[in-house]
Amino acid sequence: MPKSPEDKKRALTRVRKIKGQCEALERAIEAGADCTPILQQIAAVRGAVNGLMVEVMDSHIREEFVFPDDPGGKKTQELLHLVRNYLK
Repeated sequence: MPKSPEDKKRALTRVRKIKGQCEALERAIEAGADCTPILQQIAAVRGAVNGLMVEVMDSHIREEFVFPDDPGGKKTQELLHLVRNYLK
């Protein structure tokens, strides 16, 4: 869980946006919208959730994983790059 106030605020903002997207998706399904816009909305929700996952993992990695033999943080940056690419 993000511990710094800035990270926590960013994560909560993303969660609220995802909530809004899900509510819009629910309304579209209830209204009987065509499949194409519904599929686009689902893809947008999935992208938003992946973005949240990256942000929380980034915060966790920076706070919890310290590589003593890597004072410049190169290994941390490599790990974060791998996580971001995997979740795209």
